Amino acid sequence: MHFITLDSETDFDGWRKAARALALNDVTPSEVSWRVAGASPELFEPIAPPLEPPQGTFSVPAKFVELAEIAILHHNPERFALLYRLLWRLRGNHDLLAIATDSDVADVTTMARAVRRDEHKMHAFVRFREIGREQKSHFVAWFEPEHHIVELAAPFFARRFADMPWSILTPDVCAHWDGHAISITPGVAKSEAPTADRLEGTWRSYYASIFNPARLKVQAMQKEMPRKYWRNLPEASLIKPLIEGAGRTASAMIANAASEPHKPQKRLEPSKASDKADDMPHKHADDIETLREEAANCRACPLYKNATQTVFGEGAQTARIMLVGEQPGDKEDLAGKPFVGPAGQMLDRALDEAGIDRSKVYVTNAVKHFKFVPRGKIRLHQKPNTPEIRACRQWYERELAAIKPELVVAMGATAAQSVLGKITPINKNRGHPIDLDDGTRVLVTVHPSYLLRLPDAEARASEYRRFVQDLKIAAGVLRKSAHAA
Repeated sequence: MHFITLDSETDFDGWRKAARALALNDVTPSEVSWRVAGASPELFEPIAPPLEPPQGTFSVPAKFVELAEIAILHHNPERFALLYRLLWRLRGNHDLLAIATDSDVADVTTMARAVRRDEHKMHAFVRFREIGREQKSHFVAWFEPEHHIVELAAPFFARRFADMPWSILTPDVCAHWDGHAISITPGVAKSEAPTADRLEGTWRSYYASIFNPARLKVQAMQKEMPRKYWRNLPEASLIKPLIEGAGRTASAMIANAASEPHKPQKRLEPSKASDKADDMPHKHADDIETLREEAANCRACPLYKNATQTVFGEGAQTARIMLVGEQPGDKEDLAGKPFVGPAGQMLDRALDEAGIDRSKVYVTNAVKHFKFVPRGKIRLHQKPNTPEIRACRQWYERELAAIKPELVVAMGATAAQSVLGKITPINKNRGHPIDLDDGTRVLVTVHPSYLLRLPDAEARASEYRRFVQDLKIAAGVLRKSAHAA
Protein backbone atom coordinates (compact mmCIF):
# COMPACT_ATOMS: atom_id res chain seq x y z
CA MET A 1 0.00 0.00 0.00
CA HIS A 2 1.25 3.48 -0.90
CA PHE A 3 0.34 6.28 1.52
CA ILE A 4 0.23 9.71 -0.13
CA THR A 5 0.05 12.83 2.06
CA LEU A 6 -1.04 16.10 0.46
CA ASP A 7 -0.16 19.51 1.88
CA SER A 8 -3.75 20.73 2.16
CA GLU A 9 -7.36 19.96 1.29
CA THR A 10 -6.92 21.92 -1.96
CA ASP A 11 -3.45 20.68 -2.95
CA PHE A 12 -4.23 19.93 -6.60
CA ASP A 13 -0.61 20.30 -7.73
CA GLY A 14 0.52 17.79 -5.09
CA TRP A 15 -2.23 15.35 -6.07
CA ARG A 16 -1.38 15.73 -9.77
CA LYS A 17 2.34 15.10 -9.21
CA ALA A 18 1.69 12.06 -7.01
CA ALA A 19 -0.97 10.63 -9.35
CA ARG A 20 1.39 10.91 -12.32
CA ALA A 21 4.19 9.11 -10.46
CA LEU A 22 1.82 6.37 -9.25
CA ALA A 23 0.38 5.78 -12.73
CA LEU A 24 3.83 5.61 -14.36
CA ASN A 25 4.83 3.03 -11.74
CA ASP A 26 1.68 1.00 -12.55
CA VAL A 27 0.32 1.38 -9.00
CA THR A 28 -3.37 0.47 -9.12
CA PRO A 29 -5.98 2.62 -7.35
CA SER A 30 -6.61 -0.09 -4.76
CA GLU A 31 -2.95 0.11 -3.67
CA VAL A 32 -3.10 3.84 -2.77
CA SER A 33 -4.28 5.56 0.39
CA TRP A 34 -4.69 9.34 0.31
CA ARG A 35 -4.65 11.74 3.24
CA VAL A 36 -4.06 15.42 4.04
CA ALA A 37 -1.20 16.67 6.24
CA GLY A 38 -2.31 16.88 9.86
CA ALA A 39 -4.72 13.95 9.64
CA SER A 40 -4.19 11.19 12.20
CA PRO A 41 -2.19 8.30 10.68
CA GLU A 42 -3.45 4.74 10.98
CA LEU A 43 -1.78 2.59 13.63
CA PHE A 44 0.73 0.01 12.41
CA GLU A 45 0.25 1.02 8.79
CA PRO A 46 2.63 -0.88 6.49
CA ILE A 47 5.42 0.95 4.76
CA ALA A 48 5.33 0.73 0.99
CA PRO A 49 8.52 0.64 -1.05
CA PRO A 50 9.43 4.06 -2.48
CA LEU A 51 8.25 4.83 -5.98
CA GLU A 52 10.74 4.74 -8.80
CA PRO A 53 11.39 8.10 -10.50
CA PRO A 54 8.72 8.44 -13.20
CA GLN A 55 9.86 7.23 -16.60
CA GLY A 56 7.99 7.97 -19.79
CA THR A 57 4.79 9.91 -20.13
CA PHE A 58 1.08 9.60 -20.81
CA SER A 59 -1.73 11.98 -21.65
CA VAL A 60 -5.31 12.49 -20.55
CA PRO A 61 -7.95 14.84 -21.99
CA ALA A 62 -7.59 18.50 -20.99
CA LYS A 63 -11.23 18.33 -19.89
CA PHE A 64 -10.23 15.91 -17.13
CA VAL A 65 -7.64 18.30 -15.73
CA GLU A 66 -10.19 21.13 -15.68
CA LEU A 67 -12.78 18.86 -14.04
CA ALA A 68 -10.31 17.55 -11.45
CA GLU A 69 -9.15 21.05 -10.45
CA ILE A 70 -12.71 21.88 -9.39
CA ALA A 71 -13.85 18.47 -8.08
CA ILE A 72 -10.85 18.23 -5.75
CA LEU A 73 -12.34 21.16 -3.79
CA HIS A 74 -15.34 19.01 -2.77
CA HIS A 75 -15.55 18.04 0.91
CA ASN A 76 -15.85 14.30 0.13
CA PRO A 77 -12.75 12.67 1.73
CA GLU A 78 -12.78 10.00 -1.01
CA ARG A 79 -12.32 12.55 -3.81
CA PHE A 80 -8.56 12.00 -4.16
CA ALA A 81 -9.02 8.25 -4.61
CA LEU A 82 -11.96 8.74 -6.98
CA LEU A 83 -9.98 11.13 -9.17
CA TYR A 84 -7.01 8.77 -9.30
CA ARG A 85 -9.28 5.87 -10.25
CA LEU A 86 -10.75 7.95 -13.07
CA LEU A 87 -7.25 8.99 -14.19
CA TRP A 88 -6.15 5.34 -14.17
CA ARG A 89 -9.08 4.33 -16.37
CA LEU A 90 -8.59 7.28 -18.77
CA ARG A 91 -5.14 5.96 -19.69
CA GLY A 92 -6.85 3.07 -21.44
CA ASN A 93 -9.96 4.91 -22.66
CA HIS A 94 -9.56 8.57 -23.65
CA ASP A 95 -13.27 8.81 -24.49
CA LEU A 96 -14.39 7.76 -21.00
CA LEU A 97 -15.52 11.29 -20.01
CA ALA A 98 -18.07 11.22 -22.83
CA ILE A 99 -19.91 8.34 -21.09
CA ALA A 100 -22.16 10.29 -18.73
CA THR A 101 -23.65 7.10 -17.28
CA ASP A 102 -20.28 5.82 -16.04
CA SER A 103 -20.38 5.91 -12.23
CA ASP A 104 -16.93 7.50 -11.78
CA VAL A 105 -17.57 10.13 -14.45
CA ALA A 106 -20.99 10.90 -12.97
CA ASP A 107 -19.61 11.19 -9.43
CA VAL A 108 -16.77 13.54 -10.38
CA THR A 109 -19.06 15.67 -12.56
CA THR A 110 -21.59 15.93 -9.73
CA MET A 111 -18.87 16.97 -7.29
CA ALA A 112 -17.60 19.67 -9.67
CA ARG A 113 -21.14 21.04 -10.10
CA ALA A 114 -21.61 21.14 -6.33
CA VAL A 115 -18.37 23.09 -5.92
CA ARG A 116 -19.38 25.62 -8.60
CA ARG A 117 -22.81 25.97 -7.00
CA ASP A 118 -21.19 26.62 -3.61
CA GLU A 119 -18.87 29.18 -5.20
CA HIS A 120 -21.92 30.96 -6.65
CA LYS A 121 -23.59 30.98 -3.23
CA MET A 122 -20.50 32.51 -1.67
CA HIS A 123 -20.43 35.27 -4.29
CA ALA A 124 -24.12 35.97 -3.63
CA PHE A 125 -24.39 35.70 0.16
CA VAL A 126 -21.21 37.14 1.61
CA ARG A 127 -22.07 40.35 3.51
CA PHE A 128 -19.23 42.58 4.68
CA ARG A 129 -19.46 44.57 7.91
CA GLU A 130 -17.30 47.62 8.52
CA ILE A 131 -14.80 47.60 11.39
CA GLY A 132 -13.28 50.98 12.27
CA ARG A 133 -13.87 54.24 10.41
CA GLU A 134 -12.45 56.13 7.43
CA GLN A 135 -8.74 55.37 6.72
CA LYS A 136 -8.65 52.70 9.44
CA SER A 137 -11.78 50.88 8.29
CA HIS A 138 -11.66 47.19 7.40
CA PHE A 139 -14.53 45.09 6.05
CA VAL A 140 -15.12 41.63 7.51
CA ALA A 141 -17.57 38.89 6.51
CA TRP A 142 -18.43 35.47 7.92
CA PHE A 143 -19.36 32.59 5.62
CA GLU A 144 -19.74 28.83 6.05
CA PRO A 145 -19.07 27.10 2.71
CA GLU A 146 -19.98 23.48 2.10
CA HIS A 147 -16.77 22.80 0.19
CA HIS A 148 -13.18 24.05 0.09
CA ILE A 149 -13.95 27.03 -2.15
CA VAL A 150 -12.51 30.05 -0.33
CA GLU A 151 -9.35 30.27 -2.45
CA LEU A 152 -11.42 29.68 -5.59
CA ALA A 153 -13.94 32.43 -4.76
CA ALA A 154 -11.57 35.04 -3.30
CA PRO A 155 -10.40 36.58 -6.64
CA PHE A 156 -14.02 37.57 -7.39
CA PHE A 157 -14.13 39.70 -4.24
CA ALA A 158 -10.69 41.17 -4.99
CA ARG A 159 -12.00 42.38 -8.35
CA ARG A 160 -15.38 43.49 -7.04
CA PHE A 161 -14.07 45.31 -3.94
CA ALA A 162 -10.61 46.27 -5.13
CA ASP A 163 -10.52 49.60 -3.31
CA MET A 164 -11.36 48.36 0.19
CA PRO A 165 -9.42 46.07 2.55
CA TRP A 166 -11.49 43.03 3.49
CA SER A 167 -11.40 39.64 5.20
CA ILE A 168 -13.72 36.67 4.68
CA LEU A 169 -13.68 34.42 7.72
CA THR A 170 -14.74 30.75 7.53
CA PRO A 171 -14.27 27.71 9.78
CA ASP A 172 -11.88 26.19 7.21
CA VAL A 173 -9.58 29.00 6.00
CA CYS A 174 -9.82 32.80 5.83
CA ALA A 175 -9.12 35.05 2.84
CA HIS A 176 -7.76 38.60 3.17
CA TRP A 177 -7.29 41.45 0.67
CA ASP A 178 -5.03 44.45 1.40
CA GLY A 179 -5.58 46.23 -1.92
CA HIS A 180 -2.65 44.45 -3.58
CA ALA A 181 -2.74 40.70 -2.93
CA ILE A 182 -4.90 37.92 -1.48
CA SER A 183 -3.57 36.02 1.54
CA ILE A 184 -4.94 32.83 3.11
CA THR A 185 -4.82 32.06 6.83
CA PRO A 186 -6.26 29.25 9.01
CA GLY A 187 -9.97 29.21 9.79
CA VAL A 188 -11.52 30.76 12.88
CA ALA A 189 -14.60 30.39 15.07
CA LYS A 190 -17.72 32.36 14.25
CA SER A 191 -17.36 34.25 17.55
CA GLU A 192 -14.46 36.19 15.97
CA ALA A 193 -16.71 37.63 13.24
CA PRO A 194 -18.52 40.98 13.67
CA THR A 195 -22.29 40.83 14.18
CA ALA A 196 -23.43 44.29 12.95
CA ASP A 197 -22.23 47.64 11.68
CA ARG A 198 -23.55 51.17 11.09
CA LEU A 199 -24.76 50.36 7.53
CA GLU A 200 -26.96 47.44 8.57
CA GLY A 201 -30.14 49.55 8.55
CA THR A 202 -29.30 50.96 5.11
CA TRP A 203 -28.87 47.50 3.63
CA ARG A 204 -32.18 46.33 5.08
CA SER A 205 -33.93 49.39 3.65
CA TYR A 206 -32.41 48.69 0.23
CA TYR A 207 -33.44 45.03 0.36
CA ALA A 208 -37.00 45.95 1.31
CA SER A 209 -37.16 48.47 -1.55
CA ILE A 210 -36.16 45.95 -4.23
CA PHE A 211 -38.37 43.14 -2.91
CA ASN A 212 -41.04 42.52 -5.56
CA PRO A 213 -44.06 40.69 -4.06
CA ALA A 214 -45.71 40.30 -7.47
CA ARG A 215 -42.88 38.00 -8.59
CA LEU A 216 -42.47 36.12 -5.32
CA LYS A 217 -42.11 32.34 -5.58
CA VAL A 218 -41.31 31.08 -2.10
CA GLN A 219 -40.07 27.61 -3.10
CA ALA A 220 -37.82 29.00 -5.83
CA MET A 221 -36.53 31.65 -3.44
CA GLN A 222 -35.67 29.09 -0.77
CA LYS A 223 -33.99 26.89 -3.36
CA GLU A 224 -31.81 29.77 -4.55
CA MET A 225 -31.24 31.13 -1.03
CA PRO A 226 -31.42 28.16 1.39
CA ARG A 227 -32.33 28.91 5.00
CA LYS A 228 -28.83 27.99 6.24
CA TYR A 229 -27.51 31.23 4.70
CA TRP A 230 -30.15 33.41 6.34
CA ARG A 231 -28.48 33.66 9.75
CA ASN A 232 -25.49 35.50 8.23
CA LEU A 233 -27.54 37.99 6.18
CA PRO A 234 -28.55 41.39 7.61
CA GLU A 235 -31.79 41.24 5.60
CA ALA A 236 -32.75 37.88 7.16
CA SER A 237 -35.02 39.54 9.75
CA LEU A 238 -37.08 41.02 6.88
CA ILE A 239 -37.62 37.86 4.83
CA LYS A 240 -40.45 36.31 6.84
CA PRO A 241 -42.56 39.51 7.26
CA LEU A 242 -42.00 40.44 3.59
CA ILE A 243 -43.23 37.03 2.48
CA GLU A 244 -46.22 37.18 4.81
CA GLY A 245 -47.20 40.64 3.53
CA ALA A 246 -46.51 39.91 -0.13
CA GLY A 247 -50.17 39.36 -1.04
CA ARG A 248 -51.33 42.70 0.35
CA THR A 249 -48.42 44.58 -1.24
CA ALA A 250 -48.97 42.97 -4.65
CA SER A 251 -52.66 43.94 -4.57
CA ALA A 252 -51.72 47.54 -3.82
CA MET A 253 -49.25 47.55 -6.72
CA ILE A 254 -51.90 46.28 -9.13
CA ALA A 255 -54.29 48.97 -7.98
CA ASN A 256 -51.81 51.72 -8.87
CA ALA A 257 -51.77 52.97 -12.45
CA ALA A 258 -48.84 51.80 -14.55
CA SER A 259 -46.19 54.38 -15.42
CA GLU A 260 -45.17 55.20 -18.95
CA PRO A 261 -41.70 53.87 -19.81
CA HIS A 262 -38.99 56.38 -20.64
CA LYS A 263 -38.74 56.83 -24.38
CA PRO A 264 -35.17 56.53 -25.65
CA GLN A 265 -33.95 59.30 -27.88
CA LYS A 266 -33.87 58.68 -31.61
CA ARG A 267 -30.50 57.67 -32.93
CA LEU A 268 -28.93 57.41 -36.32
CA GLU A 269 -29.02 54.10 -38.13
CA PRO A 270 -25.84 52.03 -37.91
CA SER A 271 -25.00 53.00 -41.50
CA LYS A 272 -24.89 56.65 -40.46
CA ALA A 273 -23.16 56.25 -37.11
CA SER A 274 -20.14 54.21 -36.14
CA ASP A 275 -20.54 51.04 -34.11
CA LYS A 276 -17.02 51.26 -32.71
CA ALA A 277 -15.29 53.99 -30.78
CA ASP A 278 -12.17 53.67 -32.93
CA ASP A 279 -14.18 54.52 -36.08
CA MET A 280 -15.37 57.89 -34.74
CA PRO A 281 -13.73 60.94 -36.34
CA HIS A 282 -11.36 62.90 -34.11
CA LYS A 283 -11.47 66.14 -36.05
CA HIS A 284 -12.36 69.35 -34.23
CA ALA A 285 -11.03 67.88 -30.96
CA ASP A 286 -10.83 71.42 -29.61
CA ASP A 287 -14.57 72.01 -30.05
CA ILE A 288 -16.74 70.76 -27.16
CA GLU A 289 -19.96 71.18 -29.14
CA THR A 290 -18.62 68.96 -31.91
CA LEU A 291 -17.61 66.35 -29.35
CA ARG A 292 -21.07 66.51 -27.79
CA GLU A 293 -22.71 65.87 -31.18
CA GLU A 294 -20.41 62.92 -31.88
CA ALA A 295 -20.98 61.42 -28.42
CA ALA A 296 -24.76 61.57 -28.91
CA ASN A 297 -24.41 58.61 -31.31
CA CYS A 298 -21.80 56.66 -29.34
CA ARG A 299 -22.18 52.88 -29.44
CA ALA A 300 -18.81 51.94 -27.99
CA CYS A 301 -20.51 49.86 -25.27
CA PRO A 302 -24.03 48.44 -24.77
CA LEU A 303 -25.12 51.08 -22.22
CA TYR A 304 -26.62 53.30 -24.95
CA LYS A 305 -29.37 50.73 -25.58
CA ASN A 306 -31.31 51.42 -22.36
CA ALA A 307 -30.27 54.98 -21.51
CA THR A 308 -32.50 57.87 -22.54
CA GLN A 309 -29.60 59.83 -24.02
CA THR A 310 -25.90 60.57 -23.84
CA VAL A 311 -25.10 62.93 -20.97
CA PHE A 312 -22.02 64.86 -22.09
CA GLY A 313 -19.89 67.33 -20.15
CA GLU A 314 -20.91 70.92 -19.60
CA GLY A 315 -19.14 74.16 -18.75
CA ALA A 316 -16.74 76.77 -20.00
CA GLN A 317 -14.16 75.53 -22.49
CA THR A 318 -11.65 77.82 -20.78
CA ALA A 319 -12.29 76.25 -17.35
CA ARG A 320 -9.23 75.80 -15.16
CA ILE A 321 -10.87 72.99 -13.16
CA MET A 322 -12.43 69.88 -14.71
CA LEU A 323 -14.71 67.90 -12.38
CA VAL A 324 -15.14 64.24 -13.38
CA GLY A 325 -17.95 62.21 -11.79
CA GLU A 326 -18.77 58.55 -12.27
CA GLN A 327 -21.88 58.34 -14.47
CA PRO A 328 -25.20 60.17 -14.92
CA GLY A 329 -28.04 59.25 -12.58
CA ASP A 330 -31.77 59.06 -13.20
CA LYS A 331 -32.32 62.85 -13.16
CA GLU A 332 -29.29 63.49 -15.39
CA ASP A 333 -30.37 60.80 -17.87
CA LEU A 334 -33.74 62.51 -18.31
CA ALA A 335 -32.37 66.07 -18.41
CA GLY A 336 -29.32 65.33 -20.55
CA LYS A 337 -27.11 67.42 -18.23
CA PRO A 338 -24.53 66.32 -15.64
CA PHE A 339 -25.05 66.79 -11.88
CA VAL A 340 -28.60 68.18 -11.82
CA GLY A 341 -30.02 65.68 -9.28
CA PRO A 342 -29.49 65.34 -5.51
CA ALA A 343 -25.75 64.67 -5.93
CA GLY A 344 -25.49 67.78 -8.11
CA GLN A 345 -27.16 69.88 -5.42
CA MET A 346 -24.72 68.50 -2.85
CA LEU A 347 -21.84 69.35 -5.20
CA ASP A 348 -23.11 72.90 -5.76
CA ARG A 349 -23.24 73.54 -2.01
CA ALA A 350 -19.75 72.11 -1.44
CA LEU A 351 -18.27 74.11 -4.34
CA ASP A 352 -19.79 77.29 -2.91
CA GLU A 353 -18.33 76.61 0.54
CA ALA A 354 -14.93 75.87 -1.02
CA GLY A 355 -14.98 79.17 -2.90
CA ILE A 356 -15.30 77.67 -6.39
CA ASP A 357 -17.77 79.13 -8.90
CA ARG A 358 -19.45 76.19 -10.68
CA SER A 359 -20.11 78.35 -13.75
CA LYS A 360 -16.35 78.58 -14.22
CA VAL A 361 -15.59 74.83 -14.05
CA TYR A 362 -16.20 72.06 -16.56
CA VAL A 363 -18.29 69.16 -15.21
CA THR A 364 -18.47 65.74 -16.85
CA ASN A 365 -18.63 62.01 -16.08
CA ALA A 366 -16.30 59.10 -16.76
CA VAL A 367 -19.21 57.16 -18.30
CA LYS A 368 -21.71 59.10 -20.39
CA HIS A 369 -24.73 56.76 -20.26
CA PHE A 370 -26.89 55.85 -17.25
CA LYS A 371 -26.41 52.23 -16.17
CA PHE A 372 -29.32 50.90 -14.14
CA VAL A 373 -31.59 48.00 -13.22
CA PRO A 374 -35.36 48.64 -13.45
CA ARG A 375 -37.37 47.92 -10.30
CA GLY A 376 -40.98 48.83 -11.05
CA LYS A 377 -41.11 52.61 -11.38
CA ILE A 378 -37.59 52.97 -10.00
CA ARG A 379 -34.31 52.71 -11.93
CA LEU A 380 -31.59 51.55 -9.55
CA HIS A 381 -28.08 52.81 -10.25
CA GLN A 382 -25.49 50.17 -11.19
CA LYS A 383 -21.72 50.65 -11.02
CA PRO A 384 -20.05 50.70 -14.48
CA ASN A 385 -17.60 47.87 -15.10
CA THR A 386 -14.06 48.16 -16.43
CA PRO A 387 -14.89 47.49 -20.13
CA GLU A 388 -17.56 50.20 -20.00
CA ILE A 389 -15.15 52.65 -18.37
CA ARG A 390 -12.50 51.91 -20.99
CA ALA A 391 -14.98 52.25 -23.85
CA CYS A 392 -15.97 55.72 -22.64
CA ARG A 393 -12.47 56.92 -21.78
CA GLN A 394 -11.92 58.32 -25.29
CA TRP A 395 -14.51 61.01 -24.53
CA TYR A 396 -12.77 62.01 -21.31
CA GLU A 397 -9.42 62.18 -23.14
CA ARG A 398 -10.89 64.37 -25.88
CA GLU A 399 -12.64 66.61 -23.35
CA LEU A 400 -9.33 66.92 -21.49
CA ALA A 401 -7.55 67.89 -24.72
CA ALA A 402 -10.24 70.47 -25.51
CA ILE A 403 -10.47 72.07 -22.04
CA LYS A 404 -6.77 71.82 -21.06
CA PRO A 405 -7.58 72.36 -17.36
CA GLU A 406 -4.93 73.08 -14.75
CA LEU A 407 -6.49 70.50 -12.42
CA VAL A 408 -8.76 67.47 -12.84
CA VAL A 409 -10.84 66.49 -9.79
CA ALA A 410 -11.82 62.80 -9.96
CA MET A 411 -14.88 62.19 -7.78
CA GLY A 412 -15.40 58.53 -6.91
CA ALA A 413 -13.76 55.21 -7.76
CA THR A 414 -15.09 55.03 -11.34
CA ALA A 415 -13.84 58.55 -12.08
CA ALA A 416 -10.45 57.82 -10.53
CA GLN A 417 -10.12 54.63 -12.60
CA SER A 418 -10.90 56.55 -15.79
CA VAL A 419 -8.68 59.55 -15.06
CA LEU A 420 -5.69 57.58 -13.68
CA GLY A 421 -6.11 54.60 -16.00
CA LYS A 422 -6.22 52.03 -13.19
CA ILE A 423 -8.24 51.01 -10.14
CA THR A 424 -7.34 53.55 -7.46
CA PRO A 425 -8.32 53.46 -3.75
CA ILE A 426 -9.90 56.81 -2.85
CA ASN A 427 -8.91 57.24 0.81
CA LYS A 428 -5.26 56.35 0.16
CA ASN A 429 -4.91 58.94 -2.61
CA ARG A 430 -7.12 61.87 -1.61
CA GLY A 431 -5.91 65.07 -0.01
CA HIS A 432 -3.05 65.95 -2.38
CA PRO A 433 -2.59 66.60 -6.11
CA ILE A 434 -1.13 63.78 -8.24
CA ASP A 435 1.08 64.66 -11.21
CA LEU A 436 0.68 62.30 -14.20
CA ASP A 437 3.32 61.62 -16.84
CA ASP A 438 1.36 63.61 -19.46
CA GLY A 439 1.45 66.72 -17.28
CA THR A 440 -2.11 66.41 -15.97
CA ARG A 441 -2.61 67.27 -12.30
CA VAL A 442 -5.28 65.18 -10.57
CA LEU A 443 -7.01 65.45 -7.21
CA VAL A 444 -8.95 62.38 -6.05
CA THR A 445 -11.97 62.63 -3.73
CA VAL A 446 -15.30 60.94 -3.03
CA HIS A 447 -18.41 61.29 -5.17
CA PRO A 448 -21.20 63.48 -3.72
CA SER A 449 -23.63 60.56 -3.95
CA TYR A 450 -21.45 58.71 -1.41
CA LEU A 451 -22.32 61.40 1.12
CA LEU A 452 -26.03 60.98 0.41
CA ARG A 453 -25.84 57.24 1.07
CA LEU A 454 -24.37 57.58 4.57
CA PRO A 455 -27.18 56.74 7.05
CA ASP A 456 -25.58 58.28 10.12
CA ALA A 457 -26.01 62.08 10.37
CA GLU A 458 -22.74 62.56 12.24
CA ALA A 459 -20.78 60.52 9.70
CA ARG A 460 -22.47 62.36 6.84
CA ALA A 461 -21.52 65.75 8.32
CA SER A 462 -17.94 64.64 8.91
CA GLU A 463 -17.52 63.23 5.39
CA TYR A 464 -19.09 66.36 3.89
CA ARG A 465 -16.50 68.52 5.68
CA ARG A 466 -13.73 66.32 4.25
CA PHE A 467 -15.24 66.67 0.78
CA VAL A 468 -15.33 70.48 1.08
CA GLN A 469 -11.73 70.41 2.33
CA ASP A 470 -10.69 68.47 -0.79
CA LEU A 471 -12.37 71.09 -2.97
CA LYS A 472 -10.59 73.81 -1.01
CA ILE A 473 -7.32 72.08 -1.90
CA ALA A 474 -8.36 72.35 -5.55
CA ALA A 475 -9.11 76.07 -5.10
CA GLY A 476 -5.73 76.51 -3.44
CA VAL A 477 -3.91 74.84 -6.32
CA LEU A 478 -5.50 77.33 -8.70
CA ARG A 479 -4.59 80.29 -6.50
CA LYS A 480 -0.97 79.17 -6.37
CA SER A 481 -0.78 78.74 -10.15
CA ALA A 482 -2.38 82.14 -10.69
CA HIS A 483 0.04 83.76 -8.26
CA ALA A 484 3.01 82.08 -9.96
CA ALA A 485 1.81 83.35 -13.32
